Amino acid sequence: MKKYSLLLIAVLSFSCNSKSDRSQAFFATSSGNLNHVTVVMPKADWDADLGKTVRDQMSVIYEGLPLDEPQYSLDYLNPKAFTGFARQSRNIIWFQKDSIPRFQLAKDQFAQPQIVALITGEDAEVQAFSFEENAQLLRQTLAENERKEKLRRINKSPTPDTNLDNRFGIHLTYPSAYKTVQDTTNFVWIQKQIQKGHLNLIAYTLPEGVLEGRFNEKILTIRDSIGKLYVPGRLPGSYLITERAFRPYFFSVSLDGKPGYLTKGTWEVANDFMAGPFVNYMLRDSVKKKWIVVEGFAFAPSVSKREYMFELNTILSTFKEVN
Repeated sequence: MKKYSLLLIAVLSFSCNSKSDRSQAFFATSSGNLNHVTVVMPKADWDADLGKTVRDQMSVIYEGLPLDEPQYSLDYLNPKAFTGFARQSRNIIWFQKDSIPRFQLAKDQFAQPQIVALITGEDAEVQAFSFEENAQLLRQTLAENERKEKLRRINKSPTPDTNLDNRFGIHLTYPSAYKTVQDTTNFVWIQKQIQKGHLNLIAYTLPEGVLEGRFNEKILTIRDSIGKLYVPGRLPGSYLITERAFRPYFFSVSLDGKPGYLTKGTWEVANDFMAGPFVNYMLRDSVKKKWIVVEGFAFAPSVSKREYMFELNTILSTFKEVN
């Protein structure tokens, strides 16, 4: 690559919504499927190296699924068609030719809510360099934008149930389509039926010292024991366990000020042929001297699972203690 002295701008410029700027009453509502991104550039660039760079950077793998699926789906749009309703897409990556190279993130430029990434440069090579340098920032910004949009949709019809609040003193925001299928002394199981399977939320608590030692091995062993006790399969003697053939992802996290571990992986059913992805949070409550566990898992055979796990991840991100 040629040597470039780039003036690179990577800022999130929040559009002013004051009375002197524009009226919220006439501001369009953004549209588009979740985790979809509109890419605006000349067709020749989309079919060449610049398009490949965008596809490579935006199609990183969504972690924790049994089969690889991209984090975002891309919808190409020719600049000549980027007018009117097309500008109301919720997530836009817009490439323009300009003598000044820059990367700029704008909020609510044409609609609300919306993120527009503007990348300029004198040619496709300069634009590709600028885009690659800031692709991680862009993915993180879009991920938060999509999480907020999913929560907005969930809050149109949130559940009135208070099982988790009453049982464990915790709260999750989830749709009313989820129904409690099991509620015992230390275990709650909530489920939503989907066209080809079901989405599940479970919660339970553990004594404070259970993760001493190799925490990653302990987490998987605990999941298996809980599955054997509370989550039976379709056949007699079958129950939920962790699939060991696909190595889970482990992360250190904090939710609602509680530190803990996030695990993403694949579940299966012992003595049966069922499997799918799961996401598990084990959060330490140092005041009450216990671990609070909240988990989501999906059973959706023969279909894409990204959006299902995105829903479960979004729900779990709303975790908070209520008493």
